[in-house]
Amino acid sequence: MSERSNIAEYTVSEISGAIKRTVEDKFDYIRVRGELGRVSRPASGHIYLDVKDDKSVLSGVIWRGNAARLKVQPEQGLEVIATGKITTFPGQSKYQMVIDSLEPAGAGALMALLEERKRKLAAEGLFAEERKVALPRMPRVIGVVTSPTGAVIRDILHRISDRFPLHVLVWPVRVQGETCGAEVAAGIRGFNALEAGGAIPRPDVLIVARGGGSIEDLWGFNDEAVVRAAADSQIPLISAVGHETDWTLVDLAADVRAPTPTGAAEFAVPVKAEMNAQVDDLTRRLSTGLLRLVQSRRTELRAASAALPAPRDLLALPRQRFDMVSGRLEHGLKMNTQIHRNSLTAVSSGLRPITLERQVAQGRERLQVLQNRAVTAFSNQVQRQRLRLSNSEGLLSSLSYERVIERGYAVVRDESGIPLASAQAVQSGQALRLEMKGGTVSAVADGDGVAPTPPRPQKVASETEPFVATEEQAAPPKTLEEHVAQTKAKQAQKPARKKKSAVDPDAQGSLF
Repeated sequence: MSERSNIAEYTVSEISGAIKRTVEDKFDYIRVRGELGRVSRPASGHIYLDVKDDKSVLSGVIWRGNAARLKVQPEQGLEVIATGKITTFPGQSKYQMVIDSLEPAGAGALMALLEERKRKLAAEGLFAEERKVALPRMPRVIGVVTSPTGAVIRDILHRISDRFPLHVLVWPVRVQGETCGAEVAAGIRGFNALEAGGAIPRPDVLIVARGGGSIEDLWGFNDEAVVRAAADSQIPLISAVGHETDWTLVDLAADVRAPTPTGAAEFAVPVKAEMNAQVDDLTRRLSTGLLRLVQSRRTELRAASAALPAPRDLLALPRQRFDMVSGRLEHGLKMNTQIHRNSLTAVSSGLRPITLERQVAQGRERLQVLQNRAVTAFSNQVQRQRLRLSNSEGLLSSLSYERVIERGYAVVRDESGIPLASAQAVQSGQALRLEMKGGTVSAVADGDGVAPTPPRPQKVASETEPFVATEEQAAPPKTLEEHVAQTKAKQAQKPARKKKSAVDPDAQGSLF
């Protein structure tokens, strides 16, 4: 076992606390100058950064409450002077500076930051000329974003009242300090958010104004939020920040830059007295021009009327022509009446009663002849159709299967009444119906089958002997089409008949 050591023992928390107290007692409240390196802004609102020089790096933190009050927002590469306390962070065994305030390390640093911001915003096109709009000639409402208690707003109101009194709205903001940029941007966007025709009139022109000062005093108008709000403004905007030699980034984003706030008021409104004088001068010139025009047109009208002929001269020739025509009118009417009288006499000579009676008698005679011919023709046509129908009836009767049944044959049908054309269609034990001369007889087929009956020689019928068909041919037709087909086949088998009589009733011509 080793000897017991007399070196003091500490816990990790004890040694960390001792180091923390030592550092904080040694460095109470200090100012550190250096260049900003890493700058981090997490969602908590705190700002973590590094302050460095050419040899060392010091970690720093700005708590959320102090970060909101900074005059200059930390950016990488900016040379600053940080004021705060040195402390340790036991959780990572490191020391850091808790920064309470941050300011640029001289005007040179601010100008460098300003130039860098200017290049960045110019690259986005916020200073482009095509984004700028012209100021209205006669605004009705002017909005001013400035301090309500400074001399600037009094100068603007006094200048507007002298030139052209109209409605002015003031959006009060701080024009210096850490909240200047945010308030000015909110004022610009607030005026643009007003609706036309609302309870609060929407301005036709905006003026962003502030008196002169150093670059630190005007730094709020170089804020990126102010520049973006000015570039996005739908209302024409006049920038009047500082004196004529001062300039800020909002001057580059505005539609018009005025050298002073008073100059901004002069740009915004015209001089009412000058406009009244101009209107009076234009009215005088208009009246004089109208008088000269009327006098010139009156002279031209008189000259043109003097060259026109007198009305009596214009009507002399037509009046003479009217007299000549009216003298010939009576003679013309008489001649026209005579011509129509002669035409009427010539036509009326053929309209005597005897002539009409003769024409009526001739028409009746012709109508009677046509009527007799029509009756004769109709009688002949009826006679021919009656003869044709009688011949067809005799032919149909001679070809009917009922005539065959009367000669001793029978028609075999099944139970449903369908004719059976051959013995092969009959099965053993099948119920049959035999249609014979004098009535119908029911029967049952017996035996295993019926042998086919050899065909009998066909006998050709002569003109004096009726045609007798075989058993297969004697089957009655099922439909009218089959009956007509069988009839044509039988007629084709008959010998040629005698020639028709020389006098064919169908060959007689019609009266019509």
